[in-house]
Amino acid sequence: MGLDALHPRVLKELADVIGEPLAIIFENSWRSGEVPDYWKKANVVPIFKKGKKEDPGNYRPVSLTSVPGKIMEQVLKESILKHLEERKVIRNSQHGFTKGKSYLTNLIAFYDEITGSVDEGKAVDVLFLDFRKAFDTVSHSILASKLKKYGLDEWTIRWIGRWLDRRAQWIQWLHV
Repeated sequence: MGLDALHPRVLKELADVIGEPLAIIFENSWRSGEVPDYWKKANVVPIFKKGKKEDPGNYRPVSLTSVPGKIMEQVLKESILKHLEERKVIRNSQHGFTKGKSYLTNLIAFYDEITGSVDEGKAVDVLFLDFRKAFDTVSHSILASKLKKYGLDEWTIRWIGRWLDRRAQWIQWLHV
C-alpha cells in the first residue's frame, strides 16, 4: 500500500477507467515540470527479514510513497533507460539499475574475470569500495548537466530536478 493509502491493485483493477486520466495527469506534470508534493514524501518502515525480531539488523527499510508518483517515476525511468541504451551510453558491463542484471550477475562476471586472469598467470589486485550512500550526495545540478549531455529533453530534466527538490521522509518506529 502506498503512502496515499491507495493499494496498487486498485489502480490495476481500474486500469480501464483510470488509465486515461492518469496519463493526462502524468503528461501535464511532465510538460509543466510540476510535481505534487505528496509524490515526494516517503514513510520509511522496517520490514522483518529473518532471525530474532529483537535484532534491528534483521529488518530492512522500505520506503512507502505515493502509488501514482511511483508509476510516474517508473514511466520516466523506462523512457530514460531506453534513450540511454539507444545512444549506447550504458555499457554491457553495467549491472546496477539494469534490467536482467543485479549484484549477483555482477559478482559472477567479476569472479569469471578474476579466475580467468589467475588461470593465465596474471597478477591480480582487487580494491573494494562501498558506495552505499553515494546517491545521497549526488549534486542535482551535476546530474542535470549529465542528463543534458546525454541528450535527454528539457522536460524530463526539469521534472527530475523538481522530483528531487524538497523531498521529505520520516521513519516509523516499531516497538518489539
